[in-house]
Amino acid sequence: MGTVDTTVLDDLIKKRLDEILPGALEQKLAEMKEARTPSMTIIATKGTLDWAYPPFILASTAAALGWDVSMFCTFYGLNLLKKDISGLKVSPLGNPGMPMKMPFGPDWFQHINWNIPNILQAGIPGFESVATSLMKQTIKNNGVADIAELRSLCLEADVKLIACQMTVELFGYSHDEFIPEVTEYVGAASFLPIAKDADVTLFI
Repeated sequence: MGTVDTTVLDDLIKKRLDEILPGALEQKLAEMKEARTPSMTIIATKGTLDWAYPPFILASTAAALGWDVSMFCTFYGLNLLKKDISGLKVSPLGNPGMPMKMPFGPDWFQHINWNIPNILQAGIPGFESVATSLMKQTIKNNGVADIAELRSLCLEADVKLIACQMTVELFGYSHDEFIPEVTEYVGAASFLPIAKDADVTLFI
């Protein structure tokens, strides 16, 4: 038998590996990507009734899709973690993008956009409470879940609710003021690595 030219054999092996490996590697990466659980972090900074909806809707929806979700509540976003959230209000003052529509009366009346000047909103006693009542009635009329229900959905879906310890101390809150399901009280340094590794990070 003749001797095998090792150089030729090495070249053949290398050529064959070059043909096989890219496809196998690409398939393996696709399988790993498919098996990996997506993750999302939300930084919630606002504590009004209207601004409470986006983080809870996004968190509950992502969790329902099987994502790992963490919500970091800081500054006024801490209001979303309090035991009693029935007092959340909406303030149209300084918010030109917010429509003022009436949730009652005939259709033509409900479709009027009431452009109320800021000076009147600021000067009329109880205007914020009236706006909050109108918003709650609009939410009810349209069959939208209230904030307490959305938060419960998040908790049932294992959304991690995280409070900013620095802001808790800044505002003089006690941990007893928040729901027991708050998983952690941490600072930005502890939360940022979670956000860095997340597939989606949202600031609200």
